[in-house]
Order: sequence, then C-alpha cells, then structure tokens
Amino acid sequence: MADSVRKVNYCNTTVSSRAGQGAKILGELRKAGVNLVAFTGFPTKAGKAQLDFVTEDMAGVRRLAKKNGWRLSKTKRGFLVQGNDQIGAAARHIQKLADQRINITAADAVCAGKKRYGMILWVKPKDYARAARTLRAR
Repeated sequence: MADSVRKVNYCNTTVSSRAGQGAKILGELRKAGVNLVAFTGFPTKAGKAQLDFVTEDMAGVRRLAKKNGWRLSKTKRGFLVQGNDQIGAAARHIQKLADQRINITAADAVCAGKKRYGMILWVKPKDYARAARTLRAR
C-alpha cells in the first residue's frame, strides 16, 4: 500500500511546563469529543511548553479554548503522512522536499505498530503550496 499524505490544520497553545498541564487539556478535548489526528508537546522557554493540536475539528478546539480561557495561535497548516513502516519510509518524503529545496521547519515520525508509521511535518507558509504539490498531498 502506498503512503498517504494529507493536508492538515493545527493550532497551538503555551502552558506552564508542569506535570499534568497537557493531561488536563487533552482530557478536556476527550470529554468534548474532539478527535486529534496528531499531538505534540515540547518545551519552549524557561518554565513554558508548547502544545500543538492537529485535528479535523478546529472549530471544536476553538470552542473549548474559549470556554476554558486557553490562548490559541491562529490556524496553521502541515502534512500528515501515513503508510507501511519500512526502512527509509520517512526519508523518502523528506528527500522529495529536499530535492525541491523546500526546508522542513519540523518533523516527527513514529512507528505505529502492525508495520505502520506516521509522520507529521511542517514547512514555512510560503512553501506550503509547493510542498503540497511535491508530496502529492490531498
């Protein structure tokens, strides 16, 4: 089976870098029935962490954020790659972008079990359309 590459939307928020902050927000999203296709969290500066929410229900995330007082970024775009896990699976897509001289801002890839993998990657907004064509994203 060939890999699939999807265009996805995401937004982020900044929280205190303390145990339980991400769990609290993810719990609220779960209770509200908001499905995430990807989530990433990482430290940004002293005492702070950034949480990225990749979802097909951006309106649901925004409603919940308003209700709970979370400050969200504007909606941004990225790519979700899914396919069969094999040696070099993520490298193929990264090489396609490199060949077109498109710089990747960030990427996270993980084996998903049952010989599947997933990768989320981001490029600069000015490169998004060209990257979508290069990756044949739908």
